[in-house]
Amino acid sequence: MLAWMDEEALRRTVTTGRATYWSRSRREYWVKGATSGHHQYVRSVALDCDGDALLVKVEQVGAACHTGTRTCFTDVIFEEKDQ
Repeated sequence: MLAWMDEEALRRTVTTGRATYWSRSRREYWVKGATSGHHQYVRSVALDCDGDALLVKVEQVGAACHTGTRTCFTDVIFEEKDQ
């Protein structure tokens, strides 16, 4: 899953242990699973070398994607074939 997280969302995520994101369309914070029941319990948060992206590893309960799938990345555009 890919989502927007600002400093406040990160603070809430680390403080509560629940993945919290900023919805740019709704202009509000949302905790993954608050309405769907598909929770993300945070196991670790890592910052990339440029300091502009986070990798949040979670225990996923239920679907991660709003389509009901475990991942949002189901449409493969390119995949190297085994040689």
